[in-house]
Amino acid sequence: MSRKHLTEAVATLVGFVIGAGILGIPYVVAHAGFLTGILNIIIIGIAVLIMNLMLGEVVLRTKEHHQLTGYAHKYLGKIGKHIMTICMILGMYGPLVAYTLKEGEFLAAIFTPIFGGSTLLYSLIFAAIGGILIYLGLKFIEESEVLMVFFILIILCVIGVFTIPYIQMSNLTPFNIKNIFLPYGVVLFAFLGTGAIPEIREELKEHKYLMKKAIIIGSLIPLFVYLLFSLMVVGVTGINTTDGALLGLGDVLGQNIMKFGLIFGILTMATSFLAVGLALKEMYMFDFKMNQNEASSLVCLIPVILFLFIFLLNINNAFYRVLDITGAILFSILGVVVVLMSLRSKKLGDRTPEYSIKGREIFTVILIIMFILGFIHKIVITFSFS
Repeated sequence: MSRKHLTEAVATLVGFVIGAGILGIPYVVAHAGFLTGILNIIIIGIAVLIMNLMLGEVVLRTKEHHQLTGYAHKYLGKIGKHIMTICMILGMYGPLVAYTLKEGEFLAAIFTPIFGGSTLLYSLIFAAIGGILIYLGLKFIEESEVLMVFFILIILCVIGVFTIPYIQMSNLTPFNIKNIFLPYGVVLFAFLGTGAIPEIREELKEHKYLMKKAIIIGSLIPLFVYLLFSLMVVGVTGINTTDGALLGLGDVLGQNIMKFGLIFGILTMATSFLAVGLALKEMYMFDFKMNQNEASSLVCLIPVILFLFIFLLNINNAFYRVLDITGAILFSILGVVVVLMSLRSKKLGDRTPEYSIKGREIFTVILIIMFILGFIHKIVITFSFS
């Protein structure tokens, strides 16, 4: 029985983490330099693992069940709650816009040759269907993590079988210190799954002693998946890697393999779109006391408006830019808040946790420095203060 609970908890975290970010990672790895990108994946992946363990301890030190905003309020006061609320809301809209952007491209690549239609049309169709499902709040969306994680891993293995023979060593470029921060935002975006930690506690209930193991396994699986996926895509397409990773594979591996990969991307982003949308809807309903119609309207209409704004401006590599800015700016702030919550919960917690992190002070300093440097670098680059 405990193995079943552990599997479900791990799948919840992995399913929450692996979404649009996996499709953006190869692009930044290719442009930063393969080894530079791989180093980013490893360092940020381990950093997020430690942060997840910190948050897990915060959750276990608290008798009452909260979402992230509630924990921030308890341990950091109203200011902490407001900062966390802003980060979570904007940090959820970022993925929703990114999914809408890239789903349109992927669906158009498959269906335009058959039915015609533009990328814009397919993005709007996807947003409409996703909006209906979010409004209905179908429970199967929240209960499909184990199956989807298994499906994702199987498809990656199949793609790997076809890509490995085409990997070129010349595409695996060396370390470049000048580009050390280039992958930061996208990679951090791809790893962050803090919203799943409170859910894991509820899933484990009487098996909270499994929390630490679930977080470690659930954080390491995406790390290895991202390393493997980067090797497969960048090794094949090199500097020509597209910002959605899969479209560029068609020129080398053929259209059939590319379509197989596109189906993987479509399903991965669709399930993540629904999971994030439902979480945002529940936040509006529970924390802001909105009714279902109001909450669903905000969740579904705002991403479409932002998507249309970006689409009409014809921004180059818009998918990559959304992931990068959301990860580097919003998720860096969120990371600092989580670390500070961990420090405060050790003093103010009202429950004895099932585990406690050793070396918390050292990890706190390292993580805060990493988040602040990544944040500053992105602000400087974005507004050209150089």
